[in-house]
Amino acid sequence: MALSRVFVANRGEIAVRIVRACRTLGIETVAAVSEADRDSMAGRMADRMVCIGPSRAADSYLRPEALISAALGTGCDGLHPGYGFLSENDRFAKSCADAGLIFVGPSPENIRLMGNKLEARRIASENGVPLAEGSPRVLSVQAATEIASSVGYPLLFKAAAGGGGRGIRIVRKPDELAAAFGSATAEAQAAFGDSALFMERYIENARHVEVQVLADGQGTVLHLGERDCSLQRRYQKMVEEAPAFGLPQALRQGLYDAAVTLARSIDYRSAGTVEFIVDVDRESFFFLEMNTRVQVEHPVTEMITGIDIVAAQIRIAGGEPLALRQEDIRFDGHAIECRINAEAPKRGFQPSPGKVLEWSVPVGPGIRVDTHVEAGWVVSPYYDSLLGKLIVHGRDRADALARTRQALAELSVVGVDTTAPFLEHILSHEDFASGKINTRWLEAEAERFVAAAAQ
Repeated sequence: MALSRVFVANRGEIAVRIVRACRTLGIETVAAVSEADRDSMAGRMADRMVCIGPSRAADSYLRPEALISAALGTGCDGLHPGYGFLSENDRFAKSCADAGLIFVGPSPENIRLMGNKLEARRIASENGVPLAEGSPRVLSVQAATEIASSVGYPLLFKAAAGGGGRGIRIVRKPDELAAAFGSATAEAQAAFGDSALFMERYIENARHVEVQVLADGQGTVLHLGERDCSLQRRYQKMVEEAPAFGLPQALRQGLYDAAVTLARSIDYRSAGTVEFIVDVDRESFFFLEMNTRVQVEHPVTEMITGIDIVAAQIRIAGGEPLALRQEDIRFDGHAIECRINAEAPKRGFQPSPGKVLEWSVPVGPGIRVDTHVEAGWVVSPYYDSLLGKLIVHGRDRADALARTRQALAELSVVGVDTTAPFLEHILSHEDFASGKINTRWLEAEAERFVAAAAQ
C-alpha cells in the first residue's frame, strides 16, 4: 500500500533529504529529534516532530522501542531509518514489521544475510561473484598462521560483523600476525558484540568502486552505474565520484553484472550498494560487502541518472513496482561529491564542535548542497561531524572537477573549522586530476598536509 505518513528515524542532512523526498510524493512526515536537535532543520521542515530522548545517540536515535512507539503514537504507517544508527539492524526492521510499520528499506532477511560478512561472502561465492582469496572464520592465531602461509602476505584481518573500518588490521609480515589477530578480535567484540574474524588477501594498488542497485522485490533488479569511493581517511570516505574514472569497459560491465546477480540471488528489495575492490594492476575486481541502505554518496548517482533514489526507496516500500527498465537508465556527464565535516585538517582533523556563525554555500548550474546547517546552528559533539555534502555535476570529469574547485572556493563557514581547505588541496592535486589514486593515496596525502601545517 502507498505510504501516507513516514517517521524519519534519523537526523542531520539525511533527515532533511528524506523529508524533501516525502514532500515530492505528497507524504506527510514526522521527524524524530533528540534534545540536542529540537531546533533542527529537519524538525522544522517536517509536518510534526517528536523528541525521542536525551542528546546521546544511545539514549535517543539508537533506542528501537522509543522510535517505534513514537512512530505509532503519531499515526505513521512507515519508518525511514536513513543511514547509520539502526538502518542496517535486522532486528529493528523486524520489530517495525511486527508493530505494523513499513520499514523503508530491505527485508530483515536481506539485512541479516548481507550484515554478516562471512555469510555475504558465501552467497557471493555460490553465485559466481568474484572474491579475493581468503578464509572462513579464523578461530586462533595458529589457524591464521596456516591460512597466511597459503594466502601470502600482505593480508587483512576483517570483522565478520564489521563496518566502518573497525576490526580491520593489515598484516605485512609473519611476526605481526599474532598482535594483529588479538587487537582485531578485541575491537570487533567491542564494536559489534561479535569477535569473529576472517582473512583476505590485501591488494596494495586498489580502488574502492561500488554499484548502486534498485530492486522492487517483484522481479526487477536494476543498476544505476558505479561510484568511485577510493579517497578515504581511516576508512571514512571524503570524496566520491560517478562514474569511476578510467575503468576498462569490460571490467565496468562485470561490476554491474555481479551487483545485479548478488541482489537478485537474495530477492533484494529497496536501494542498496554492492561494494568491490578493484585490483588496478590486474584489472580485476572482488566483492567486499553489500550495504543494505541508502549511502551517504547517493547524490552523485542521482546527478548523472536523474533518478531520485530516496523517493524510489519510499515507492518500493509502499508496494510499487519499478516502472524503469535497465535500458531506460541513461548516464549523463560526471558528478563529484565532497563531504564537508566539522573538523580541523591542519590540527590533525580534530573535531570542531561549536556554533556556526556564517554558512554561505555556492549556487549555480550543476551545484547541489545537501545539508541541515544554517547560521546559528550548534554543531554538537554527540554526533557525526558531517555538516553537508557539496555535489557538483559537469559535462565530463574535467568540467565537474573545475566546477567543484570553484564551488569549494565559494563556500564560507565561520565559527567552526571544516575539511574544505583539505578538500581544495586534494582536488587541486595533479594525481587526482589524472586519476592516479588508490585507497591508500588520501591517507598519505592527509599526513603530508598535517605535517606541512605544523611547520
